[in-house]
Amino acid sequence: MAPRRLLLVGEGNFSFAAALSETLDPSTTRLVATCIQLPHDLDRDPVASGNLQRLRQRGAEVRFGVDCTQLADAFELHDREFDRIYFNFPHCGRKAGVAKNRELLAKFFQSCADVLAEAGEVHVALCRGQGGTPADKPQREWHNSWQVVAMAALGGLILSDVHPFNCEAMPGYKCTGYRSQDKTFHTNGSLNHIFTRSLPFGCFQPRTFRIRLGDQWFSFPEPKALVGKLNRGFLEASSWHPVKTINEKILAELDKYYPLKRIKCSFPLLSQRDTSILSSWNCDILSTAFWIDLLEDNSDSESVTNGTTRDVEECVMSFSELSLPSGPERDNREEAHEGICQQAKICLRPSLLVHVPGVIQAPDFLPGSLYVLSGPVFRKCLILPFTMPAFHETLLILGFNKNLKDGCLRSLLDHLKHILDSLLTQPLLEDSKLSNSVDFVLQPNGKDYMISVKSPCLGPGDVKSLIIGSVTTSSANIVLKDHKECFAFVSVNLDLLAMLVWGISDWRMLWTVDDRFQKNFVSGKREPFKSYALYPPCYSHDISFWLDEQEGFDEVDFHTVAREVSQDTVISIQFLGRFQHPRTEQISMCYRLIYQACDKALTQQRVVSMQSQFRKAIEQQLHVTPR
Repeated sequence: MAPRRLLLVGEGNFSFAAALSETLDPSTTRLVATCIQLPHDLDRDPVASGNLQRLRQRGAEVRFGVDCTQLADAFELHDREFDRIYFNFPHCGRKAGVAKNRELLAKFFQSCADVLAEAGEVHVALCRGQGGTPADKPQREWHNSWQVVAMAALGGLILSDVHPFNCEAMPGYKCTGYRSQDKTFHTNGSLNHIFTRSLPFGCFQPRTFRIRLGDQWFSFPEPKALVGKLNRGFLEASSWHPVKTINEKILAELDKYYPLKRIKCSFPLLSQRDTSILSSWNCDILSTAFWIDLLEDNSDSESVTNGTTRDVEECVMSFSELSLPSGPERDNREEAHEGICQQAKICLRPSLLVHVPGVIQAPDFLPGSLYVLSGPVFRKCLILPFTMPAFHETLLILGFNKNLKDGCLRSLLDHLKHILDSLLTQPLLEDSKLSNSVDFVLQPNGKDYMISVKSPCLGPGDVKSLIIGSVTTSSANIVLKDHKECFAFVSVNLDLLAMLVWGISDWRMLWTVDDRFQKNFVSGKREPFKSYALYPPCYSHDISFWLDEQEGFDEVDFHTVAREVSQDTVISIQFLGRFQHPRTEQISMCYRLIYQACDKALTQQRVVSMQSQFRKAIEQQLHVTPR
């Protein structure tokens, strides 16, 4: 195994490098200490001379005249990968203001990107309050800080940890000022900020999926608002994802009380007739569905299986029930193709309830057995902290004799409450319990329930209660006209439940492709989630536009376009006001968009570009006129 490589920049008297070298094993770690001064600048400093001698005796490499903002120039191409880079108390010197020091940090972080190993770390020690993060006590105003997280984002880095900088842990370390000046920094309350590489934006590109209807192939593009969320396989047997873990725990407990029958969910595409069951319970749910335009695809299946196009074999089976329209004659191939495209309206599954008829109408359906379906569902929605366009749902279907309805339903609810309460109240930390409690809230119709969790604060803003699912009871005539049984359908949002169980404050984190997220769950241990992207900066931008009275305005579509353009970095859209022109009577709307990433380095420059794209997108798609 190659030795770890450590790079120290901005060393003044090399006392930190000398102290650190005493803690390292030269056989496993290679230390390179650098400073911007030239050798003759340190000749008169006996402290520096002594430290340089200690470093050389321990086999450390010392380089002079190294500019921390031009690190690539100091090392050959083959010698640039460092596992850790240290920069203690950077400063431009003299009375440089926060702007100059931000610029120094920004250039340093951008320079680090050229010489940092893929899994490397950048350690930056700052004086009390300089960083501008909530870790500082007290925290400075953002505009008066060095904005260290935002500056690091310019180099594609995210803040992954922060802890006190302990000078006493490094015997002999003496902090010096700018270019080894005698005036030192005040290190009381100073913090060490640890940065790691962020995944780049655009690591997911919209894919093209292919399906077969009858004997013909069609393709459709992945909706832009759902890029990276189709066919991720979080519930598959090999997965360690928390939604899979929480689902298995629920079903393992239910298996103690009911004969459990699992049904495999197909790829989440539906024809229009498959969605009719949804309108029986919720007439609005279809209006939020992602509808798909099918395109005739005569390409060779092998030729389209590349980086941006994927041949989805699952679709072949799941569409076997989508019969070709009876209108066109099958011997006229061209007309048949046109008929399919015009008549077979397809959408992504907004709920697993669409599969209810197929389950209870099956010849082998047994009342008293608990049928289970689990899979992803997709809905357009407003941008809110606990509302998501894609999530994993588990649907429980229980049939029972109408005369035993009350007892069977109460038993099911009691079992569910016991299971959910036990999941949500297990201690994650010593002497600490999550103060969640599960309630079944009866709805105005007197039949159905919402599954509500009284939750502690998760992320920004307090949440008094969170709806994680529903219980629908109905007489059989909604589903089967000639059947005597009653049914209970329990839907659970696994994503929200996993967030509550592990203390994950941002639903977007569940969909990240960063391996560091999954590593929290591979061991199977029940520990609170610790984010690897701390204190991401927020950016605020306002937008106003004139409405087209003939086109109308749908706020859900407005939010959906924001998701598409921002790659899910818009976390809040606030309505600021409505204005009607006194002469033309034309109506203008004004909104404020808040941008923040949860797992990537988001820069102000990227946000400005996204906001510009958003203005163009709403003009094209929503037919409004930006002001």
